[in-house]
Amino acid sequence: MGNILLKLEGGDRRSIGRVDEVVADILDHPSLFGAVFEGMFSQDPVIRMRSADAIEKVSAQHPEYLQPFKAKLMHQVAKSQQPEVRWHVAQMLPRLDLSPEERQAAVEILLAYLEEKSKIVKAFSMQALAELGERDPDLRRQVIPLLEELTETGSPAMKSRGRKLLNKLMGLEDRL
Repeated sequence: MGNILLKLEGGDRRSIGRVDEVVADILDHPSLFGAVFEGMFSQDPVIRMRSADAIEKVSAQHPEYLQPFKAKLMHQVAKSQQPEVRWHVAQMLPRLDLSPEERQAAVEILLAYLEEKSKIVKAFSMQALAELGERDPDLRRQVIPLLEELTETGSPAMKSRGRKLLNKLMGLEDRL
């Protein structure tokens, strides 16, 4: 397959380039997952962004591919200052099998992301916190007031997403 990251080069961060082709390559050859994951450490911000996009799309179908990379995702990739990488990290964190300590670390990452300027990063972080809260009643009780506040004060996209997330989480609370 040569260097798969070459398919992610060129252009700028406003386009996904050949990400869908790379996703198809990984799905056909799962051994490529690691090479594309490593692309999130590239010096080139376009390759970082597109690698994150490809890994997020593959992990949506195969979350098990992401599991061996959990520590790197949480302790290295999550520290990226690039918004396009951060919003993909936010999407991937809830797909991981997490211990209680790791779940708390993921929550801290997502709470920090809520301080980001990017509204997209904030919206995906809200989504991820809600997804983590769906599986953890204690976390859900922590996340609901936060989402209520963000739904009141956030951008229109955050308000819309917040209402949907709150409806779902409140429904889970009603069943307890």
